[in-house]
Amino acid sequence: MQEANVAVGKKPLRDRLPIPTKLAYSLGTAVDMWGLWLYPSVAFAVFNMYLGVEPWLVGLALTLIRIWDAFVDPIVGWLSDNLRSRWGRRRPFILVAGIVCGLSLPVLFLVAPSWAEIKFLGISVVFWYMVVSTLIYMPIVSCFTVPYYSLGAEMSPDYEERTSIMSYRCMTQKISELGNFYALKFTNLAWFLIPGTGQKNTLFGMQVYTSILGVVMAVFAIIIAFRVKERYYEKVVTKATKKISILSGLGETLRCQPFRQIVIMGGAFTLGTSMVGSLGYYSTVFYVSGGDKIIGDNWQFWMGVAFMVGGLIGVPLHAALAHRIGKREAAVIACVIGICGYGGSWFLYTPHIQWLQTIASCLMGMAAASLWMLHSSIGADIMDYDELNTGIRREGSFTACGSYILKLGNSLGYYVSGLILTWAGFTWKLKVQAPETIFWIRSSLAYLPIVGLIIAMIFVLRVPLTKKKSEEIRRQLEERRGTV
Repeated sequence: MQEANVAVGKKPLRDRLPIPTKLAYSLGTAVDMWGLWLYPSVAFAVFNMYLGVEPWLVGLALTLIRIWDAFVDPIVGWLSDNLRSRWGRRRPFILVAGIVCGLSLPVLFLVAPSWAEIKFLGISVVFWYMVVSTLIYMPIVSCFTVPYYSLGAEMSPDYEERTSIMSYRCMTQKISELGNFYALKFTNLAWFLIPGTGQKNTLFGMQVYTSILGVVMAVFAIIIAFRVKERYYEKVVTKATKKISILSGLGETLRCQPFRQIVIMGGAFTLGTSMVGSLGYYSTVFYVSGGDKIIGDNWQFWMGVAFMVGGLIGVPLHAALAHRIGKREAAVIACVIGICGYGGSWFLYTPHIQWLQTIASCLMGMAAASLWMLHSSIGADIMDYDELNTGIRREGSFTACGSYILKLGNSLGYYVSGLILTWAGFTWKLKVQAPETIFWIRSSLAYLPIVGLIIAMIFVLRVPLTKKKSEEIRRQLEERRGTV
C-alpha cells in the first residue's frame, strides 16, 4: 500500500512506497543484466578467444542486435502503452516475457566448437548463429525491459521518491551485474577443464551458467508481476479512450526537448564507455596478467566485485547529493568520478601491483551506477513534463526510444572495440601480444571514455527540470486530473 500524500503547510510529504515493494521491483534488474548485457560482456571471450571468430565480426554481431532493436523497442513500447487488461499495462509483459527470456538464455550459446571451421558466404557459421539467435532472443528481452523500466517511472509522482526508487533499482543492479563478471570465473571451475590440456571449455561453462541464471530470471519476473502495482493505470490511463498512434507517439516523444537532452547525455556516456568496455578485459588478461587467461578471468571477477562496491557506494552518495544540490549537478559529479576512473586506468592497470586495477573499476562502477540512477529519475520528471504538454502518459514510448538509443550506443561501442583490437593487431592465438598492440588497447581504455563523459556533463546541465520546476509541473497536473 502506498502512503497518502500528506501536506504540512504548503509543502507535501513524499509519496513513499514500502521498502518491500521497491525491493521486489528492483529484482527486474537481474533479468535486464543477464538477459541483455551478459551476452556482450562475454561475447569476445567466448566467440573470439575460445572459438576464434575475428573480433570485428563479434563486434559487428553485437551491433546488428541494436539495429534490430530500432524496430522492436518502439513497437513494444507502443503495445505496452496501449494495453488495457485487468492486470494493467506493464505486468502481463513482465510476467510472460521474463519467464520466456530466462528459460531461453542458454540457447545463445548452443553452438559446437567444430562450427568455427565451417564457412557460409566466406564467414564462420558461428558468426551467423550469433546473429540469428540474438535476433530471435532480443525481442523477447525487449518485451520485458521496456515495460519494466516504464513501470519504474510511474511508481511515484514525487520528485524525491523517484530518486529513492531508482536508488534501490541501481543498487540491486550492481549486485546482479556481478553475475556478468563472475561468468568467466565460473568457467574456470574444474568441471570445465579439458583433461590433459590445462585448458578450459569456456563454451560448456557458459551453457551451464546461463541455465542457472535463466531459472533465477524466471522466478524474479513472477515476483515482480505479483508484488508491484501500477499506480497511474486506474486513475489516469483507463480514462484515456484514444489509443496512442505508434508514429505520432514516437514523433511527440522525440519532439520533447528535455528528453532529447537526457538521451544525448546517456548516449554519450554509453558510447564512450562501452567503446572500451571489452578492452578492459583484454588489458587485464594480456597486460596485467601477462596473457594467462585463467588468472585474467579471476581478476575479471574481482574487477566486477570492485565495480559493484563502487556502485553500492555511489548510488546512496549521489542520491543524497541530488537531494541537496539537485539531480543535474549530482550527475556532473558522477561524470567527474568516471573521468578519474577511466583516465586513471593508464596508471592503475599494472602487472607490478595487479590489485590496483580494482581501484579504477571501483570508480567506474561508482560513476556508472550513479549516472544511470539519476538518468532514470530525471527521465521520470520528463514524462510529467510531457504529460503536462500532451495530456497523455507515454512511459512506454519514452522508455523504448531512450532504451534503443542507449543500447545502440553500447553496441556501436562494442563494434568499435572490435575494430580497435583488429587495428591494433590483436591475435587471439598469441599469449603474448606485441607491445604496440598493448599500448593502443591501454590508451583507448584510458582516454576515449573521457570524451563521452564531457559531452554527458554538457547536456545534463541543459535539462531545464530543476526540483522547483518539477514540483510546479506536478501541482499543475494534479489540478487538472487529480492525484494518483
